[in-house]
Amino acid sequence: MQCATEYLIRSGVGRENMGKITINEEYCKGCGLCINFCPQKLIRTANQISKPGYHPAELCDLENKCTGCAICAMVCPDVAITVYREKKNVGEKK
Repeated sequence: MQCATEYLIRSGVGRENMGKITINEEYCKGCGLCINFCPQKLIRTANQISKPGYHPAELCDLENKCTGCAICAMVCPDVAITVYREKKNVGEKK
Protein backbone atom coordinates (compact mmCIF):
# COMPACT_ATOMS: atom_id res chain seq x y z
CA MET A 1 0.00 0.00 0.00
CA GLN A 2 1.20 3.48 -0.80
CA CYS A 3 0.83 6.27 1.77
CA ALA A 4 0.49 9.99 1.16
CA THR A 5 3.01 12.41 2.62
CA GLU A 6 0.16 14.21 4.32
CA TYR A 7 -2.99 12.82 5.81
CA LEU A 8 -5.87 14.45 7.68
CA ILE A 9 -7.65 12.47 10.32
CA ARG A 10 -11.36 12.42 9.53
CA SER A 11 -12.68 10.05 12.14
CA GLY A 12 -11.93 8.78 15.62
CA VAL A 13 -14.86 9.13 18.00
CA GLY A 14 -13.64 9.91 21.50
CA ARG A 15 -10.36 11.47 20.40
CA GLU A 16 -9.78 15.08 21.28
CA ASN A 17 -6.83 15.87 19.03
CA MET A 18 -6.68 15.16 15.35
CA GLY A 19 -3.43 15.57 13.50
CA LYS A 20 -1.96 16.09 10.09
CA ILE A 21 1.67 16.42 9.09
CA THR A 22 3.31 17.50 5.88
CA ILE A 23 6.86 16.56 5.01
CA ASN A 24 8.68 18.85 2.61
CA GLU A 25 10.56 16.45 0.34
CA GLU A 26 12.89 19.23 -0.81
CA TYR A 27 14.25 19.62 2.75
CA CYS A 28 14.05 16.02 4.06
CA LYS A 29 17.34 14.12 3.78
CA GLY A 30 15.91 10.83 5.03
CA CYS A 31 17.88 10.74 8.28
CA GLY A 32 15.18 8.63 9.96
CA LEU A 33 14.91 10.53 13.24
CA CYS A 34 11.19 11.17 12.77
CA ILE A 35 10.69 7.49 11.95
CA ASN A 36 12.42 6.42 15.16
CA PHE A 37 10.68 8.95 17.41
CA CYS A 38 7.07 8.73 16.18
CA PRO A 39 5.22 7.16 19.12
CA GLN A 40 2.57 5.70 16.80
CA LYS A 41 5.16 4.45 14.25
CA LEU A 42 3.34 6.18 11.39
CA ILE A 43 6.31 7.50 9.42
CA ARG A 44 8.46 5.49 7.05
CA THR A 45 11.08 5.97 4.35
CA ALA A 46 9.60 6.63 0.92
CA ASN A 47 10.48 4.45 -2.04
CA GLN A 48 10.84 7.39 -4.42
CA ILE A 49 13.87 9.64 -4.56
CA SER A 50 13.44 13.38 -4.06
CA LYS A 51 14.96 16.04 -6.34
CA PRO A 52 17.97 16.47 -4.01
CA GLY A 53 18.59 12.70 -4.31
CA TYR A 54 17.34 11.35 -0.95
CA HIS A 55 14.66 8.91 0.10
CA PRO A 56 12.48 11.28 2.18
CA ALA A 57 10.20 10.30 5.03
CA GLU A 58 6.49 9.87 4.40
CA LEU A 59 3.43 9.56 6.60
CA CYS A 60 1.73 6.17 6.51
CA ASP A 61 -1.44 6.64 8.54
CA LEU A 62 -4.06 4.39 7.00
CA GLU A 63 -5.81 3.88 10.35
CA ASN A 64 -5.99 7.58 11.30
CA LYS A 65 -3.80 7.29 14.40
CA CYS A 66 -1.82 10.54 14.12
CA THR A 67 -2.45 12.71 17.16
CA GLY A 68 -0.44 15.70 16.00
CA CYS A 69 1.96 15.34 18.94
CA ALA A 70 4.71 17.13 16.92
CA ILE A 71 7.57 14.95 18.18
CA CYS A 72 8.55 14.25 14.58
CA ALA A 73 8.83 17.98 13.84
CA MET A 74 10.81 18.66 17.01
CA VAL A 75 13.48 16.07 16.19
CA CYS A 76 13.77 16.92 12.47
CA PRO A 77 17.17 18.58 11.94
CA ASP A 78 16.10 19.88 8.52
CA VAL A 79 12.84 21.53 9.69
CA ALA A 80 11.05 19.55 6.97
CA ILE A 81 7.93 18.62 8.96
CA THR A 82 4.93 20.83 9.61
CA VAL A 83 2.27 19.67 12.08
CA TYR A 84 -1.36 20.73 12.04
CA ARG A 85 -3.78 20.01 14.86
CA GLU A 86 -7.53 20.27 15.05
CA LYS A 87 -9.47 19.98 18.26
CA LYS A 88 -12.92 18.52 18.21
CA ASN A 89 -15.49 17.77 20.86
CA VAL A 90 -15.36 14.26 22.28
CA GLY A 91 -18.07 12.18 20.65
CA GLU A 92 -18.34 14.42 17.59
CA LYS A 93 -18.17 12.54 14.30
CA LYS A 94 -16.86 14.03 11.09
